[in-house]
Amino acid sequence: MHAAPVTEAPAAPQPWWLEPAPAGTLGLSQAQAQEAFARFGPNSFDARKKQWLALQFLARFRNPLVLVLLAASAISAASGDVANFLIIMLMVLLSVTLDFVQEHRAGRAAEKLRESVALRASVLRAGRVEDVPVPALVPGDLVLLSAGDRVPADGRVVEARDFFVNQGLLTGESYPVEKRPGVLDNGAVELQQALNAAFMGSTVVSGSARMLVTATGSATALGEVAHSIQAEPPPTAFETGMHRFGMLLMRITLLLVLFVMLVNLVLHRPLLESFLFAVALAVGLTPELLPMVVSVTLSRGAMRMAACRVIVKRLASIQNLGAMDVLCTDKTGTLTEAKISLARCMDADGQDTPRVLMLAYLNSVFESGLKSPLDEAILARDVDVAAWQKIDEVPFDFERRRVSVLVDRGDTRWLLVKGAPEDVLALCSRREREEGRSLAPLDAAARDGLQERCHGLERQGLRVLGIAWREVPKDHPHADVRDETDLVFAGFAAFIDPPKAGAGAALSALARSGVAVKLVTGDSELVAQHLCNLLKLPVRGVLTGQEIARMDEAALRARVDRTTLFCRVNPAQKNRIILALKARGHVVGYLGDGINDAPPLRSADVGITVDSAVDVAREVADMVMLDHDLAVLHEGVLEGRRTFGNVMKYIMMGTSSNFGNMLSMAAASLFLPFLPLLPAQILLNNVLYDLSEVAIPLDNVDPGDLHRPRALDMAFIQRYMWLFGLISSAFDALTFWILLRVLRADEVLFHTGWFIESLVTQVLVIFVIRTRGRPWASRPSAVLTATSLSVVALALLLPFTPLGRLFHFEPPPAIFFVWMLVLVPTYLALAEGAKRFFYARMVAHSGSRRKAASHYF
Repeated sequence: MHAAPVTEAPAAPQPWWLEPAPAGTLGLSQAQAQEAFARFGPNSFDARKKQWLALQFLARFRNPLVLVLLAASAISAASGDVANFLIIMLMVLLSVTLDFVQEHRAGRAAEKLRESVALRASVLRAGRVEDVPVPALVPGDLVLLSAGDRVPADGRVVEARDFFVNQGLLTGESYPVEKRPGVLDNGAVELQQALNAAFMGSTVVSGSARMLVTATGSATALGEVAHSIQAEPPPTAFETGMHRFGMLLMRITLLLVLFVMLVNLVLHRPLLESFLFAVALAVGLTPELLPMVVSVTLSRGAMRMAACRVIVKRLASIQNLGAMDVLCTDKTGTLTEAKISLARCMDADGQDTPRVLMLAYLNSVFESGLKSPLDEAILARDVDVAAWQKIDEVPFDFERRRVSVLVDRGDTRWLLVKGAPEDVLALCSRREREEGRSLAPLDAAARDGLQERCHGLERQGLRVLGIAWREVPKDHPHADVRDETDLVFAGFAAFIDPPKAGAGAALSALARSGVAVKLVTGDSELVAQHLCNLLKLPVRGVLTGQEIARMDEAALRARVDRTTLFCRVNPAQKNRIILALKARGHVVGYLGDGINDAPPLRSADVGITVDSAVDVAREVADMVMLDHDLAVLHEGVLEGRRTFGNVMKYIMMGTSSNFGNMLSMAAASLFLPFLPLLPAQILLNNVLYDLSEVAIPLDNVDPGDLHRPRALDMAFIQRYMWLFGLISSAFDALTFWILLRVLRADEVLFHTGWFIESLVTQVLVIFVIRTRGRPWASRPSAVLTATSLSVVALALLLPFTPLGRLFHFEPPPAIFFVWMLVLVPTYLALAEGAKRFFYARMVAHSGSRRKAASHYF
């Protein structure tokens, strides 16, 4: 026997970063870019085309209740009742169209706002630098990257200068990695080994580079795993509450439908008609307008916030902003002007000296990372550094809290270090004397004296940096963290950042609205306390980063509530603070704009940044402020509460009169010899009621509802539903008695009378429910008033029209309208009394009668 020939497995494809580097280029032309876009598609993970409007509309009919209703009505048509089939079809079509049009318009408005703050990339095309939307990038583009940017696609680094990126999202590496152009060994097949490539989703920590795009969208390394590492954010408390509310009504609906079907079967009524009645009852109870009301209300809130120069990226975050009771923020640019100026440069003896300025300037001018406001204040001075050149750099990171630059003057080579004073002092063994002409040991007494001098500056509200240096051999080629030892302390650079005009008033307004402001900053506690004193912000407690590092999560949760200032904290500690506050039951907002703010922005219930923020901060934030001003944010908080207030009005309507009417119909089927309303009449009632509620997103909200954060409380809703539902049903029972015993109504007149009474009371009670106070003291919007009264007028006139006869109505006698003049005001008065009783009991239960009573009444 001959041995079978061995077939070698095909070699694995070579990663693109091992291929030869392309020749220099001026970038793609516009025609080439368009051709590549047509070939590769948009640079996004979901490149599917938007669904046609017609298909979106038809998708609304996937509601199981709608499908069952249409199927049952089709059976009715097959049995000869074509008119009933057409009427039901018309009612369903009107309801679905109303929902679709309103929600589609709201969605388009919100999408336009999101596009206005979408990320863009600097791209070289045809030799010119252009700002291009990230989804428009194509393979072959030359992208210009700098500190703070989010890498927008996968690509080959063709030029780099001290280019460090954080690619932990893909590789899990916790420290930045330097990328540089070049050819790699054939064995470098792992992402971690691709030192000449940058990958989508990475963050540029320092330096700058040009990158040739090689892969976009789903073809990137991130795109291959996007489904697992870029999951949808968890639902907000508001979204969870909406889902629980919908499920509550669905369970009640199922029970009522089964009850009605059982009763009608026991009473031997026509099966098809009973089934249609039960399904129509279910449709009447289902909150089919709730998604539309929520979408339109949130979209209108987003438009109003855009007018206040706050762009909303995630609509559900508007309600979270209204429910927010803790705001964590840095102070620079929020509580201060962010117009930082260099106040003093003093040596180790406390004397002002230009030498310290020169050393600080050298460090800042050659630093390739994202320039801080302190760097910009230093560089605003005029210092001649032409004799110096940069050799290397150790970039700033939030653990070391310093940056080191290796510079050369020809005759000497120095490592210059600038950073947090206590960290720099800890690395020093000597100090300068006589402007650097002599050195002295940095003993314990001298170290204590320098620390006290630093604290003295901080107590004046000055931000302080420590400046140090050391001489290295002239052939020292690179700088790394190990070189930051045995330094010579040169002195301090002190900066002034005055409080922002109006910041104190904005803090007071937020406090009056129930929002506690906490400062989370990298600055010292002395500087932060000085600022709080100027702004009259009460300081309840202070925690430093060192203290937080020694705490476990339980200890931190125990302290966060009674702490106002969190000072000298790193990004991981910022995130721990946010999570600890959330664990205490707070709805937490976080305002930040730096690379280090991305984790807390993502963890907060509502992440807020500014339009000048780095890419990574703008990408993860829920909202983008065009003005760095807490007063604008306070307006956003009030808008979030207006949004929540109007959504709650619809919920209250759905859980009071609407629920009560459907409950009455189910109960009436027990003793009436006929159906309380025909299926088509129930659907007509539902459509007209929905029309009256369309204007709820446009309604005014009482000032009292804006005074404090509010969250969706399912226990409150359930108690409200049973109280008002039972009151409404009891009143319906009185109406039934009048129709049957006083007016001696037959089946048609009963249907007509109860249709009018139920719809009129159901619509008019909105003016009672929409406010916690007296209805006559709270002015509804003109649009809500007009739509509600129009529906009431239509209900009264409908039996006298040909359309009314189509729905099997007949004109009621005059005495019926006399009774209506008695019944409707009685019901509204009863509803108002029940509302006052309900809120009074709630206030008494909360144990704060006096405070809450002034709010509710």
